Amino acid sequence: MTMEIGSPGQIMPPVEGLLKTAQRNERKGFDALWWPDHLMGWHPESIWTSDVTPLATVQPNPHIYLDPVAAIAAVATHTETIKLGTSVTEPIRRHPAMLANEWLTLDHLSKGRVILGIGAGEGENIIPYGMDFSKPASKFEEALEIIRLLWENDEPVDYDGRFWKLRRAVCGMGPFTPGRFPPIWTGAHGDRMLRITGRLADGWLPTNMPPDDYARRLGIIEASATEAGRDFTSFTPGLWAYTVIASDHEESHRILNEPLPKGFQLVLPSEEYERRGYSHPLGTNFVGLRDYIPTHLSKDEALKAIASIPEEISHDHTLHGTPDDIVAQIRDLEAVGVRHIVPWNITFLGDPTRVRESFHLLDDVLASIKGGSVS
Repeated sequence: MTMEIGSPGQIMPPVEGLLKTAQRNERKGFDALWWPDHLMGWHPESIWTSDVTPLATVQPNPHIYLDPVAAIAAVATHTETIKLGTSVTEPIRRHPAMLANEWLTLDHLSKGRVILGIGAGEGENIIPYGMDFSKPASKFEEALEIIRLLWENDEPVDYDGRFWKLRRAVCGMGPFTPGRFPPIWTGAHGDRMLRITGRLADGWLPTNMPPDDYARRLGIIEASATEAGRDFTSFTPGLWAYTVIASDHEESHRILNEPLPKGFQLVLPSEEYERRGYSHPLGTNFVGLRDYIPTHLSKDEALKAIASIPEEISHDHTLHGTPDDIVAQIRDLEAVGVRHIVPWNITFLGDPTRVRESFHLLDDVLASIKGGSVS
């Protein structure tokens, strides 16, 4: 399987821009568009001020997200070939039966091009809204079992889970192509989530990590798939990669150390810091995606935490450098199994004057990986 390149879908209005960007990226040759499913952004609104980022003068807050199901539905009817997925949704805000029905609906709207990207959820999108975020991995496992059960049975089904119980439940709509249900990709990181992925999923889309970490985790997925008797050759290992790109490598380091790009590393769990000899800025035993809620941080707390993130952490967890540097980094990831990568351009979060330049430079990366020129 050759390397595929995905792109983030536009996450905020206007809708005309959502459709135009999707069509442009399809013409350029991207293989997929991906939408996060967020109520809350990754950055505290307390630091969304003009003294921290010029973006605060043009965007009122960092928490503006179109609903991904609605966005995919709209884009599906205005594109023809590009795949469309979530990066990722979860089964706490969206009941598993609703996920099953939503993705079959999107499958028909797109004529078979959607991917259900799903994870265990993030605390920021659940806890502030009064929902129960206990046992997320167990809920994730049950949700995948329920979705597949509903998809693969024409007759009413029962399911006796710890969190959900079905009694003669049905999901009568089949997929666009008979027998071909939307692929399920997961945003798994922990070992248990990886084993569930191997047993029940068709692809994997975690956030960026060094190649050796990726190889270890992919090995867990493959071992689990083999144990379950699944054919792993059809599995797609992917990666959602924060990316800072510049015409000069050292310039990428400068941008990488600005507060907003650097702040993404607060979402990492404490063990990612500790195994490098550091402490997590938000405390020991901090479970990133579970515990990180940016609206809980004051401006002083947020800036202090971001300032204490070691450069090594940002360096290891962000694709960065010139187009040639990033192509080389992608090839290193390809060597350990990555087959679909989504470079999420965060350059402009560190330097808004680099918006146009950074996207043009990413076009060079796309051309190098895919071959040929980008229209």
